[in-house]
Amino acid sequence: MTRQAVDSLRATSDPRLRDLLTALVRHLHAFARETRLTEAEWERAIGFLTATGQACTDTRQEFILLSDVLGLSMLVETLHGHRAPGATESTVLGPFHQTASPVRELGAGIDLVGDGEPCVISGRVRSTDGTPLPGAVVDVWQADANGFYDVQRPDVQPPGNGRGLFTADAEGRFRFRTCVPSSYPIPVDGPVGTLLRAAGRHPYRPAHIHFIAKADGHIPVTTHVFVAGDAYLDSDAVFAVKDSLVQDFAPTDDPSLARAFGVPNPFRHARFDLVLERA
Repeated sequence: MTRQAVDSLRATSDPRLRDLLTALVRHLHAFARETRLTEAEWERAIGFLTATGQACTDTRQEFILLSDVLGLSMLVETLHGHRAPGATESTVLGPFHQTASPVRELGAGIDLVGDGEPCVISGRVRSTDGTPLPGAVVDVWQADANGFYDVQRPDVQPPGNGRGLFTADAEGRFRFRTCVPSSYPIPVDGPVGTLLRAAGRHPYRPAHIHFIAKADGHIPVTTHVFVAGDAYLDSDAVFAVKDSLVQDFAPTDDPSLARAFGVPNPFRHARFDLVLERA
């Protein structure tokens, strides 16, 4: 059966597609043989995949979530996410980069609800040789203080809450105001939640902010910045934590700095560079 299925793919005109389909058939058949997959289990798997597709909307991608919790997203990223020494490590895109981030001025706030602990994020975008990258574009998105993205609770959060598209200044610097991110559970009201419960796994992600940084002549990077000390750093539901991406969100009690940043005092401040590799 496996040989016949593989042979049926020989006429595939695209060599890469032929290789992918051939490997897929071989591994699927090997899985079925190894586990002695029953018809009832096969039917249940088909039902699960059908439900996963039905759970997808314009603002929710259940298949990406499934890929994330199975570790596939991070595996693919790791296979192709090698960077030059010193470059910011990449990590998963996640299922909530489905809405365009609104363009904002440097220093603007992305927390439009204002119910979290005030925080300022600042840093530079630079090349691995230390050269600042003026005009670099930094796309940012995060959950609110309660652990929800704007698209999850449109009746509570205005569109674009927790999101911003910033352009670095002449020295490659960026900054914005927000709230300290919190750890949160990934959505568990769909098929992926059913899978996690069946596997006895928790759904939590450690507190983080998402970034995509781009600059001319450089390879874009998709990454997170995680809050140091979070309880879920060692058990992220999507396996995305890398030590180099964990940053201290330091408590700051400086009235002059608070005035300069336009935030109430005290607040928290995280400072780091986003380092890109030349293309």
